[in-house]
Amino acid sequence: MPRVPVPAAPSADSPAAAPSAALPDTGFLRQPQVLSFVPISKSTLWRRVHARTFPEPVKLSERVTVWRAEDIRRWIEQQGVAS
Repeated sequence: MPRVPVPAAPSADSPAAAPSAALPDTGFLRQPQVLSFVPISKSTLWRRVHARTFPEPVKLSERVTVWRAEDIRRWIEQQGVAS
């Protein structure tokens, strides 16, 4: 029977889920994923959401907040045009 490689358990030094290398075209992104593509702090992210200068998140449930990948992609593209 062939052996299937088992990924190493995340350590205290590494995040639980490593961000993907590219921003997906569609789908939902959790906060750590958004912050891996947008070089701002968590506090700045929420400050911009409240100021309506960053895309509004979507509540999937009481404890799950996500952003649409399309909204993040559009926001990133607009930042390049604005500068």
